[in-house]
Amino acid sequence: MIYKTRDGNEIRGNDGQDRFLAALYGTLAGRTAVRILIQPVVSKIGGAFLDSSLSRFLVSPFVKRNRIDLSLYENTSYDSYNAFFTRKIRDGLRPFDPAPSHLVSPCDAKLTVCPISENGILSVKQTAYTAESLLRNKKLASRYYGGQALIFRLTVDDYHHYFYPDDGRKSKDRIIPGVLHTVNPVAGCVYPIYKENSRQYCLLKTSGFGTILMMEVGALMVGKIRNHHAEARKVTRGMEKGFFEFGGSTVILFLMPGAAVLDEDLLANSLDGMETIVRAGERIGSCK
Repeated sequence: MIYKTRDGNEIRGNDGQDRFLAALYGTLAGRTAVRILIQPVVSKIGGAFLDSSLSRFLVSPFVKRNRIDLSLYENTSYDSYNAFFTRKIRDGLRPFDPAPSHLVSPCDAKLTVCPISENGILSVKQTAYTAESLLRNKKLASRYYGGQALIFRLTVDDYHHYFYPDDGRKSKDRIIPGVLHTVNPVAGCVYPIYKENSRQYCLLKTSGFGTILMMEVGALMVGKIRNHHAEARKVTRGMEKGFFEFGGSTVILFLMPGAAVLDEDLLANSLDGMETIVRAGERIGSCK
C-alpha cells in the first residue's frame, strides 16, 4: 500500500501485512478464518497473551523492522508487548499547533477525507456507509449531512495514543458493541467494517469548529479502545483522550457543514484514492 506525505512524497507501507490480509479477506478459506478471528473472545485471549511477559520476545523484531527510535519514549524496556505498544512519547517532544483557528490531527495516522452527502452517505475506500449506520442515531447523524468525515486509520507502526483536537466540552461516551475486523482497506471490499466493528464516540462542543463528533473504532486482534474520560467534562486541545491496545485502529471525526476548510493536499490525495500520513497536533485545516 502506498501513502502520501504532507510534502507530496510517496511512501510504501507494509507489503507483507497487506498481502496476508488480502489473502485472509480475499479467499473463501481466509474468510472462514475471519469469522473466528473477529470475535471479541479471540481478541480477549490474544490480549491476555500480549499483556503477559511471554510476549516480550515480539518487541525487538518489531522495533527493528519499523525503525522505531525508543529514545523518544518515556521507557525503553518493556515487560510485555502491550506495554511496548501503548508506550508514551516523552513530554514536550510532540507539541500541538496552538493556533485556535487551526484544525489539528487528533493522532498519528493515514488520513482520508470523505464528504458526507445531503442524504448522509459517505464512501470510504469505495465502500459506502451512511452516517446513521455508523452512529445508530438518525437524528444525530442528520446534523452532519453536507459536512465532512475525516478517517484517521492507524496502522501497527503508528503511535496509538489519540488526543482532543480542540478546547471544548465533551459529552458522555456512547459505546456501540461489535466485532473486530481489520481496518485495512482490503477488508472494506468484503465487509462494511466501520458499521460492524466495536466503536465509541462522543460530541465535542468547540468554539471554533462547532460540535465535532469523535469516534474510536477497534480492529482485528485486540484493537481495544481505552478511553480516559467516559463522563461529560471540559477538555483542552492536546489532552490525551485515550489509546488503543495492539491492532490497527481508526479515529473518525465528523465535521458539521462549513465547520472547517481542510488543507488542499488532503482533499486532493483523498480524491485520488490516496491516504495522507499525518501526525498528532499538526494542522490539517482551519476555521472559516
